[in-house]
Order: sequence, then C-alpha cells, then structure tokens
Amino acid sequence: MFDFHMHSTVSFDGHDTPEAMVRSAEQMGLREICFTDHMDHIPGSEDKSMLFDAAEYARAYDKLTSPILRIRRGMEFGMTPDNQTLLRQDLAQRDYDFVLGSVHFVDGADVYYRAYWEDKTYAQAVSRFLEGTLETVRAQDDFDVLAHLTFLSKARANPLHAVLRYEDHREIADEILRTLAAKGKGLELNTSGVDRCGDYLPPAAYFRRFRELGGEIVTIGSDAHTASRVGQYSREAAGLLKDIFSYVCTFENRRPVFHRL
Repeated sequence: MFDFHMHSTVSFDGHDTPEAMVRSAEQMGLREICFTDHMDHIPGSEDKSMLFDAAEYARAYDKLTSPILRIRRGMEFGMTPDNQTLLRQDLAQRDYDFVLGSVHFVDGADVYYRAYWEDKTYAQAVSRFLEGTLETVRAQDDFDVLAHLTFLSKARANPLHAVLRYEDHREIADEILRTLAAKGKGLELNTSGVDRCGDYLPPAAYFRRFRELGGEIVTIGSDAHTASRVGQYSREAAGLLKDIFSYVCTFENRRPVFHRL
C-alpha cells in the first residue's frame, strides 16, 4: 500500500525523524511513501516558522533509503488565491516527486485555530472555508493533488468536528471537484479524519462525484506527524478507492503512476 502524505521533524509540526517514519512504513508493509513537509507562508507576515529549510530537507531525505519500499520526496504547500509566486519560488529550490496543495488559511486566518472561528457561526465558517477552497483551486496551477478537501472537520477550534457531508454542500463541492478535474489535478483520500471526526477527509461521496465529473487522479495519505500514524487506515482507504476507481496513484517526478487495486 501507499502513504503519500506524512511529516517528519523536517516539518515544523513533525514529531519523529525520517528514519523512524521509514521504519514504521516498513513495519506496516507499505510499498511506497512520500514525505510532504509543510511550506506554509503565513499571509501578511514575515514569520517563516511554518516553512522547512531546503538544506535540512536535502540532508534528511536525499540519501534516505529502504531495502523494501520506495521513498519519494514531496512537499505540502499551503495555497491561497494569491500566493502562486511563492509556490513557484519554492518549487525552484529543488526537484520534487509530488506537490500536495492544501488550504489552511482563509482570509488570512489559519482555519485550524480560534481566530478564524471567532466572528462566524458554524455554518458561516464552513461556507467560507469551501468558498476559499474554490477560489484557491481556481487560481492555482502548480500543485498536483488537493489535500484533505474537508480539512475543516478536524480543525482544533472546530466546535463540532462534524463530517462535511457532500450532500450538504453539493453545489460548491461540485465546483471544486469540477475545477480539479478540468485542470488534471488529483484529490487526496486523507485518512487522518477517521478517528478524529468519524470519516475520511473528504468522505467517499466526494470521490464518487469526482469520478462522475471526470476526475482521474486519486492518492492516499495518512497525514502522519508521528511514526505511529504512518499508513494508518491506508488499506481500508485502498478498498474504498478500488470500488470507485479500481486504482490509486503515486507520483514520480511530478507525474502520476496508476496502480491497479
């Protein structure tokens, strides 16, 4: 199986070394993994605390090997509608196999924390997050796959941690999925929500609709920040994608590789 979303100590919020993450992946019987450490430029700030250091990244990963699984090098870039230039600058620092595009900031606020929620009802917070996501995927072109479309469900400050059901957000969800499909971008099945808010991020219905709208590229990621979560629920996630797509994707040199399930 595969895990194409994980963070080691190279990332500002990672807790275990790359070597520990690899050992865990080996023990889980994974075939291929990708490190996707954070590149989150805080809007309107010179604070670089959420960016990894390119030299440290190279030291950590360029000679990292395993006798039994492939190790890919990627990053998770925090996209906003107006930071395309920053993404291109970060991509110019080195070659990557894979670029996850995430939406962590909406209207300058980190949706994971209280400040985003303070002046909104729950419904307004959800609506604005999805609107911001649509604006972002329409504006951005240099990522490969959209990570955890329903990330808001597991945000620390979210008072409900409720699943964002496709049926409740059909119109805007379709626009997001249609945009991804038209641009040839993928959708990530992120497993980190299963034991945090009760479902994948996003749930299965989004993937069924993604395929109906012409989407082809789908990946699986645990979003692990500790070695103990590497590959978590990846086999179950693969079973879900087998029923909908019959395959799952990995990436090499920014190109999708299709693995039949």
